[in-house]
Amino acid sequence: MSDRQLISSGGPWEAKVGYSRAVRVGKQVFVSGTVASLPDGTIACPGDIRGQCRVIFTTIAAALAEAGATMADVVRVRSFITDIRRWEGFGEAHGEFFSDVRPASTMVEVSALMTPDCLIEIEVDAVLT
Repeated sequence: MSDRQLISSGGPWEAKVGYSRAVRVGKQVFVSGTVASLPDGTIACPGDIRGQCRVIFTTIAAALAEAGATMADVVRVRSFITDIRRWEGFGEAHGEFFSDVRPASTMVEVSALMTPDCLIEIEVDAVLT
């Protein structure tokens, strides 16, 4: 039996591009960069960074749950934002999910994401205790 668990959220790009929403290996869970995409591939909350972050963190939480983890197991958050001036909206949403967890976190401004409606992409790493 493999020690590698692949987790899919059913997103439209996972099979096409060839990646998993998350991968669990042993006690570590790695969640791919996640945008605020809906099942039909459209982007939720256009223009609303906080709303997009909430959708993203909800998707991430579901992937972690399937791997047997929770948001409390997250040790690292990496965020790729298209306009660093929107950091406060991200910070508010991040605080809603991680105020007690306080994982290591990095935010980097990027020139673009998959579609112009994507304001942010977030990935996390978790370690089960």
